[in-house]
Amino acid sequence: MTSSTWLTGAAAGALLLALAGPALAQDVGMAGVAEARPDATRPGVLIYDPVFFADIQPRTALDMVERLPAFGIANGSSNTRGLAGTSGNVLINGRHPSNKSEGVDTLLERIPAESVDYIEVITGGAPGIDMQGRSVVANVVLRATVTVERVVGIDTYIYDDGYLGPILSAQYSRRAGDNLVEGAISATTDRTSGTSQGRRQRFSPSGALIQDAEVDSWDRYRNIRASGAIQRPQAGGLLRVNALVSLYDSDREQDVFILSGAGDDDVSQESNESLSGELGARWTRPLGDASELELTALQRLEQSEYQSGFIRTGRTGVFSGDTTEGESIGRVVVRQRRNDRWSWEGGGEVAYNFLDTDSAYEENGVPVALPGASVLVEELRGEVFGQTTWRPDPRLTVEGGLRVEASEIRQSGDTDTSKTLVYPKPRVLVTWTPAPNHQFRFRIEREIGQLDFDDFAASAEVDLGQVEAGNADLEPEKTTYYEAIYERRFWGEGSVTARLTHAVIEDYIDIIPLVGGFEALGNIGTGTQTEFEVRTTLPLDRLGVPGARLIARVAHRETEIEDPLTGETHRFSGDDGFGCGVTFTQDLDGGRWSWGGNHGCDMDAGTSYRIREVRFTDNEPQFNLFVQWKPTADLTLRVDAANLTDMEQWRQRDIYSGPRNTAPLAYRETYSQTRGSWLFLQIRKTL
Repeated sequence: MTSSTWLTGAAAGALLLALAGPALAQDVGMAGVAEARPDATRPGVLIYDPVFFADIQPRTALDMVERLPAFGIANGSSNTRGLAGTSGNVLINGRHPSNKSEGVDTLLERIPAESVDYIEVITGGAPGIDMQGRSVVANVVLRATVTVERVVGIDTYIYDDGYLGPILSAQYSRRAGDNLVEGAISATTDRTSGTSQGRRQRFSPSGALIQDAEVDSWDRYRNIRASGAIQRPQAGGLLRVNALVSLYDSDREQDVFILSGAGDDDVSQESNESLSGELGARWTRPLGDASELELTALQRLEQSEYQSGFIRTGRTGVFSGDTTEGESIGRVVVRQRRNDRWSWEGGGEVAYNFLDTDSAYEENGVPVALPGASVLVEELRGEVFGQTTWRPDPRLTVEGGLRVEASEIRQSGDTDTSKTLVYPKPRVLVTWTPAPNHQFRFRIEREIGQLDFDDFAASAEVDLGQVEAGNADLEPEKTTYYEAIYERRFWGEGSVTARLTHAVIEDYIDIIPLVGGFEALGNIGTGTQTEFEVRTTLPLDRLGVPGARLIARVAHRETEIEDPLTGETHRFSGDDGFGCGVTFTQDLDGGRWSWGGNHGCDMDAGTSYRIREVRFTDNEPQFNLFVQWKPTADLTLRVDAANLTDMEQWRQRDIYSGPRNTAPLAYRETYSQTRGSWLFLQIRKTL
């Protein structure tokens, strides 16, 4: 890590701090600006009443949560096995959602703003609140009154070539205290950034142009999704049951037209179909005045089929795969709040996961044996956990916890192996509020990554004509985090947050060589990551722009890992070391009109290291604008104009004749593409 790179990141962070400079000199907000009120009985809890959001005329709970200062919604991880640590950072009535396949933003969008009594922002933990390992969560507290909402949505993407990507949706909800019935259905057909036009060129090691080609990419996807939930008092407690089913399919094609140089035109195609479903239930029951029991069960299943093929100069390839996967989870938690200074919780979780896949590959009509072509992976996983929250002083909160995970992973099929893994995962979080509107948070935590079962099986990159083998010898990544955060709030909605995180990652996963000339994901050693980030939200009322706010972010990151082939140290694959973005919004006419825009440079740029090639990707920044109008309380119209700069995406591949540590460079390939601009029209009508 050099001093110059850190100076670059520090300078950008200092610029954001300077944006908030005038506000940081003052502690108290200005007259007429609604502010959060601290909870007198629970230090570290800020309460936002509906009046705080009045100037934007929120339609849903999602509109309100997105307006919270210094808070961004995290949906959690639906791909992580189990429930522990997978929930997002938003609770509803003090509880995390009992499903995994829907993000919390989707659930919040079904809750009308009129149903929200208030919203709490909790830092450092609070008695009776399951933080799920997060330092900050929001809790949406609902009214006990009866509310009924019926909403229809008609949305469509409008592309500059005239293509339309419609989305039709409908939802219904009825809330009466603890009784709830809700349902939603949506259907869409659209395309992604996979539809684009580009140019590909290949150069010899000396730099001479040896091939020039046009690349025309096309894709479409279709998705039908239905979900519902019912909640009722049951057996002295509260029972919630939710279900979801989703049908998805996609098609993609890439055509390469040779303009000059050696080679012939080629084409690649792929298709994917999947059917998935989820059924979950959660039952909570008080155990006396200060304790609570929570039981959760969840079942997920998915079946998918994948096919791909390519035709290029002197070579054809066909890859196919059928996969069935599932997850069964049972979880029990007991919580106790002894008093306003002490609370604790403990429990356990057991889960069974499996992935059964069969794949085949052939070149020029001849079958090719792949490691991991036929795989059944099964995991029996258990976890016990306990944590306590202690407030020795109203300004200080200490949260300590320990989770111990044990799992047995068995693989059968092409390879019969099994391994038993046991990992402790301790965590300590200290939150200190030395003065109103000033807060420090310190975290030390040990996290264990989960192995992706798909990495045990073979896969294909059809557009590049490459096949990747499966690897049964993967070990999960183990990461130790050291983190310090300073947060300053001002002017009601204003905030500035500075975060410094250092992580040591053992058994880092990247590409390794396998016997037989294949490559696969594997463990390559221990790496480090250090990141400094500054975020600020600056209300502009005092600066003469009423109802406006500026949100900015800048981050500098240093990563180091030893290359498994060359032994040299470089950044993590895909890491560009820098990220930034700025958003401006303004609410007019009491929230009936809103407009704004955002500009981001936090793209997926960086260098990736494979066995026979090195890939570099980069993107131009994207600029977007939006206008929203609420002509009536039950109708919202919004138009987003996206990618107005018609950003260009680049990819460079240095391809070697063999392993890049011993073989010479064969050729260099550059590829650039543009997707074009598009509009997104949204119409929301409450019936």
